[in-house]
Amino acid sequence: MLKARAFYMMMLPGLAWYIIFKYLPMYGLVISFKDYDIVGGIMNSPWADPWYKHFQYFFDSPYFTQLIANTFLISIYKMAFGLVPPVILAILLHECRIPWFTRFIQTLSYMPHFLSWVIIYGISLALFSETTGLINRLIVDYGGKAIPFLSSNEWFRSVLVTTDIWQNLGWGAIIYLAAIAGIDPTLYEAAKVDGAGRLRMIWHITLPGIRTVFILLLIMRLGYIFDAGFEQIYIMYNVQVYEVADIIDTWVFRTGLEQMNYSVASAVGLFKSVIGFTLVILANQLAKTGGGSIW
Repeated sequence: MLKARAFYMMMLPGLAWYIIFKYLPMYGLVISFKDYDIVGGIMNSPWADPWYKHFQYFFDSPYFTQLIANTFLISIYKMAFGLVPPVILAILLHECRIPWFTRFIQTLSYMPHFLSWVIIYGISLALFSETTGLINRLIVDYGGKAIPFLSSNEWFRSVLVTTDIWQNLGWGAIIYLAAIAGIDPTLYEAAKVDGAGRLRMIWHITLPGIRTVFILLLIMRLGYIFDAGFEQIYIMYNVQVYEVADIIDTWVFRTGLEQMNYSVASAVGLFKSVIGFTLVILANQLAKTGGGSIW
């Protein structure tokens, strides 16, 4: 242990961050079962009667079914359409034999990850605005009718999923490129000797080599199944698309935080955490059958 003390010292900042910002705040979950008074604080706030009062308030909300459906569907869409593109991009970059072009595309693809959703919304507005958007201008110029991408229930979820994929495409590809780099190169050399082409090597070597990483990311993503992207949706949605875009987090922000009903906000957060934890456990047990579980 003394020989590795330098490594333990390097681990301390990260460990301290988790303790301060992840574990200590869990004490605040107790307000889910209290009628929280911001003046009296957590200790002096009375207990809710009955104890599930704030959970029931959320479950009895007329928007409960809509919120659950919107959150679940948007998250599933992002997961279904967002997990595969980084894999494809990583394989294409790995197979490219022009180093400068690979570096250029990789840099270009992961730059959106560092843009805030405010900037991305501005770009989306410039492209998809019904009146001044570039795409709609082209549609109208060619004799078509402008499409309300940002204010239509039919199109808004597609815009959400597309912009989310665009932002995370390059960053996700970095993970798979690292996994591909860890594959034994002698496997490719042996495949070449046996006469395998590039597609055969991708199918029989590259994809199995990154399977564990793919399953790991899928399991981790399932833990956030009810986190459909608060910042993105809160910035991009409007009253016209509440029916398809209003999720649990945006409802909690309006009902729980803007109205200072912190107990409801905490109760809903605890509800989401329990569901996410359950899904992670179930997904990990299912992944064990393929040998790709986390633990």
